[in-house]
Amino acid sequence: MKVGLVGFPGSGKTTVFNAMTGQDAPVGYGGEVRRAVVDVPDPRVEWLSALYRPKKTTFASIVFCDIPGEHGSERRGLSTAALQQVRDQDALCLVLRGFDNPALEHAPDPSAELEAFHAECVLADLLFVERWLERARKEAKRGLEVAAFERMLETLESERPLRVLPESELDRSLLRGYSLVTDAPLLAVLNREEDDAGESLADELEGALARMGAGGMTLSASLEAEIAMLEPADQQEFLRDMGLAEPALDRFIRAAYQLQDLISFFTVAGPEVRAWTIRAGTDARRAAGKIHSDMERGFIRAEVIPCDVLEEYGSEQAVKSAGRLRVEGRDYVVQDGDVLRVLFNV
Repeated sequence: MKVGLVGFPGSGKTTVFNAMTGQDAPVGYGGEVRRAVVDVPDPRVEWLSALYRPKKTTFASIVFCDIPGEHGSERRGLSTAALQQVRDQDALCLVLRGFDNPALEHAPDPSAELEAFHAECVLADLLFVERWLERARKEAKRGLEVAAFERMLETLESERPLRVLPESELDRSLLRGYSLVTDAPLLAVLNREEDDAGESLADELEGALARMGAGGMTLSASLEAEIAMLEPADQQEFLRDMGLAEPALDRFIRAAYQLQDLISFFTVAGPEVRAWTIRAGTDARRAAGKIHSDMERGFIRAEVIPCDVLEEYGSEQAVKSAGRLRVEGRDYVVQDGDVLRVLFNV
């Protein structure tokens, strides 16, 4: 999953990038997109690795992309080039300033920044949809795709993002390849002073995010970036001293997974234990396709052991002896924590 970090100048976007990735990227850099791959922490993967002792253990991962903004104005966020980078992301993280910045004249106003970013993205999608429909009308196109674009035009003209449309109103299989910005999952991160990091989001901001179909969380990026640079053992001690239960990365991943309705399943194949990320409701055949397209194409059945059942019995053989291993067909809906072994033939 690729997550693009965006934000207005002075919001602390790059500091959030450093906090999430443990990098030490310089602030104020306006060049190419910076990227860093981060493992998704999951104690179940660690437990499976200890049980099977594979040669390789692969966690699910997130690619964080620090997208440069338009630095000519305090109130402008995305240049044309940056907008193209935004369209390439699976999800967006909007960093909002909630702290005083001596380099900026105006006081922090996260609600105004959210509305400004929202308006910019709606306009970008609206121009794209209008151009598409204009070409479609010239070519006398008809059908479901045209109907979908007309529904999107109506939504955008009412200043609503496309992500608020349920699948029953917008068939997203018709939109593959278009990468519309307001259809991407959005998580806003309110970057606060250290003393205020634990406070909840203001009702006004919570309400605006809900109307946009987005999620939100708070942190102090400067504090979290400092924690991220420490060794793991020192991180835990620092977190305890600051009264924090877990680092920002863990909170961010949980919020992002909930926002996108994502779950994890696991495979134990030969020398590797591996975690895979899918949307809740994915059937076994499509889940197999995440591993390899041949598995989806030639799917026969899947052997399933929930991770907690495997932990209860202590070994795969004990699970089988107890009759707790399940054999499921292509329509089985994979559950969070399932350990799958896929049988296929091509």
